[in-house]
Amino acid sequence: MAERNRPHIVIREPAQAEAYRPPPRRMSGAGLSAPYDPLAHGLRLRRELASAEDEGRVRREQRDIEIAGAVNGIYVTFESFPDIRLALESLDPRQGNLHPELVAVREIQSEDQTVEEATVFVPDGKLGYFLRQLDRYIGTAGEERRRHRNLYDRVATVGLASLEQLWTDPPDQFPSMEEAAWWEVWLRRRDGNELQRFAIFAERARLQMGRPVLGFADRTVVLVEATAMQLAGALDVLDDLAELRQPQESAALIAQETAEEQAERVTTLASRIKPPPADAPAVCVVDTGVHRHHPMLATSLHDSDCQACDPNWGVGDHHGHGTEMAGLALFGDVGADLLSSESIRLRHLLESVKILPPPPRHNPKEVYGAVTATAVSRVEVARPERSRVFSMAITSKRSTQVGGETPETVFGQPTSWSSALDALAAGLAVDTDTEGMAYLDEAELAAHRLFIVSAGNVEVADANHLDRSDIEPVEDPGQAWNALTVGAFTNLDDMSQASDFPGWKPVASRGELSPFSRTSVAFGRGWPVKPDVVLEGGNVAKSPSGRDFDAPEVLQLLTTKAPLRDQRLLTVTRATSAATAQAGYLGGSILAEYPSSWPETVRALIVHSAQWTPPMLNRFMQATKRHERLALLRRYGMGVPDLARATKSATDSLTMIAEDIIHPFDGQGRMREMHLHQLPWPTEVLAGLGETTVQMRVTLSYFIEPNPGRRGWVRRYSYPSHGLRFEVRRATESTDDFRKRVNALALAEDERRPRSDSDSNEWFFGPQTRTTGSLHTDIWTGTAADLARRGAISVFPVSGWWKERKDRDHSERGARYTLIISIDTPEVDVDVYTPVAQQVGIPIEVEI
Repeated sequence: MAERNRPHIVIREPAQAEAYRPPPRRMSGAGLSAPYDPLAHGLRLRRELASAEDEGRVRREQRDIEIAGAVNGIYVTFESFPDIRLALESLDPRQGNLHPELVAVREIQSEDQTVEEATVFVPDGKLGYFLRQLDRYIGTAGEERRRHRNLYDRVATVGLASLEQLWTDPPDQFPSMEEAAWWEVWLRRRDGNELQRFAIFAERARLQMGRPVLGFADRTVVLVEATAMQLAGALDVLDDLAELRQPQESAALIAQETAEEQAERVTTLASRIKPPPADAPAVCVVDTGVHRHHPMLATSLHDSDCQACDPNWGVGDHHGHGTEMAGLALFGDVGADLLSSESIRLRHLLESVKILPPPPRHNPKEVYGAVTATAVSRVEVARPERSRVFSMAITSKRSTQVGGETPETVFGQPTSWSSALDALAAGLAVDTDTEGMAYLDEAELAAHRLFIVSAGNVEVADANHLDRSDIEPVEDPGQAWNALTVGAFTNLDDMSQASDFPGWKPVASRGELSPFSRTSVAFGRGWPVKPDVVLEGGNVAKSPSGRDFDAPEVLQLLTTKAPLRDQRLLTVTRATSAATAQAGYLGGSILAEYPSSWPETVRALIVHSAQWTPPMLNRFMQATKRHERLALLRRYGMGVPDLARATKSATDSLTMIAEDIIHPFDGQGRMREMHLHQLPWPTEVLAGLGETTVQMRVTLSYFIEPNPGRRGWVRRYSYPSHGLRFEVRRATESTDDFRKRVNALALAEDERRPRSDSDSNEWFFGPQTRTTGSLHTDIWTGTAADLARRGAISVFPVSGWWKERKDRDHSERGARYTLIISIDTPEVDVDVYTPVAQQVGIPIEVEI
């Protein structure tokens, strides 16, 4: 393997954009079964709707609260037949200023079936929309093509909604009716006064509201303490309720043992540090604050770069966790630097923002998305010109435990916190008003942000740690689509110096997943693969009896310590927090190497550089089916990233980077364009290698704008604003044939799509498996002769809520993406770098 000493090749030539329409898809599957007696079915639904209207009017008349500006109406729930999806868009007509509006969708699962419930707010006088449809359905009940059958053939029953039917978290987590609890209340944005109306209701009902408040484009999220009985009153007097969820709980931070290294080592290392330049990028540690006077941190973390969400908290580290993260985010491997005698040239700075208060204060119930948005705002206001990555190793505990009743479709769903991260990553501006509301405003391409977050920790040690990790889902907000989510693996398995643990053995073998790491194996099928990558997180030891578990210092990572309980300056840390901080170091280092890189590019380079360890790769190679590989991908991500691979190419390992802006839709609900990248390609070199096995790796990274309301996640209610996919030209295709295969508009009138042999078996995951989330990566393996003819890649859009909601389609502004392509020739020492560098005009030094 040649030395990695050459910069990656950045493709400056923009892609060729052309009008796009996706090829037709083959549709299959049985049609929808009709009710046994459509006439009786329609008559019953009509009676249920009329009864709901009467009952709602009576309930409203019994309330002694009246809210000015609220629209009178009722909340109606439509329930599907078992294992049938409702026609959600037909329940949400969006006609005129006041119309029925779909506000919440949830699934109720039993052992062998699933029922879908959709709750719609119907203003007074607008129930006729559904009654007239039902009249037409009833009038044509005897006909095969009866009117509105696609809507009402799916509906089993209709009724006045209860508070439980606005609850979109798992049903078994719904609070008891008479016990006070904190609720995350999602309000629909109608006229901008929804928060004031809800505050009036809360005051009159004697409810306590939390702060701050989080605002999305069409939803406002607020916390309130109430019993279910108290909160149910809002259904009768407010039209603003959209859905109810459980608030996030901040995870307890792990107290660490004190390391035995002496403070003199720190002084010696500090003398070898060459500080980063003043204009260097930064890693912002979002945590408990940082002890900035630590000798190893002082030259990289300045007073003006330390912030707190609440200035009354102070900016210092009151717990210790933030300082531990800062050491790893700045140095990467603190232990290696302490043992070295060489100078340490730092290339990125640190920033700190505290989002947890010091004792004796405790965070009140808060919308953590709003807290995070406030933290981001404080950092960016202080240093608006600086490029940075945000490293956040704090997660929320999921209240559903292993063995609970939560269906797997719930795991991975967006929350207010993960949606806020996605919105912030996509460049939405933070506007904090005097009432404490953090509103995520119009996005800007230049304001995109990269968040590096932890997958969360398994808290119960288990000798069968892989099985345990597979059923412990990634914690909130690690499911965020645009974030780089980090899990943990371990190479720490040497217990020879753990004299206090005689006979104990490490739980995880070298190169395996750390026992601390959570996974997305339990996520629903449509949610992103998390973690994206894994880094060192330490190990757990088990006693000779196998009944006790502990984490000896030798199985943890050395890092910096805040002198809180004693004056020592070093300690050990572990788990996905430690892994996340190391990923922050990678992000800062990549920004230092490529200062103008987009956040999408930094994320892509980290994932693109990752490789599976030998134990991980062995499991992948034993998995013969794609779904088995997908499950392993949801455990390990793409493996362990490497800074050298992320920042440098070699003569026999070429990496190309293309950053571009695509306009997915035309503002009228149609696809607009696709991009064709005709890449500089080492054609002659590859052709000369003939049947030699080579690899190509492709990574596509982009940020979506979120649509977090739980209304079924399809079409206009889908979570991502848009999706992108890539296709590579096959060896047997011309460029024209390739265009015609992926773009229906490239075909002449009456021309049939050209046929070419599928290459899906040559891709490690394949086009159907690599499509979740907003980062897609895959590895092609084949002959060099085949790869020589594959130097064209298309990037094209797939649907999202931008397409379905014309009034909010931001396609004209454009959607950024990064495309990374690598060519590796592991079997031969051959120069694939120089021919491509010459094609793009990079001068090559010739060694004599």
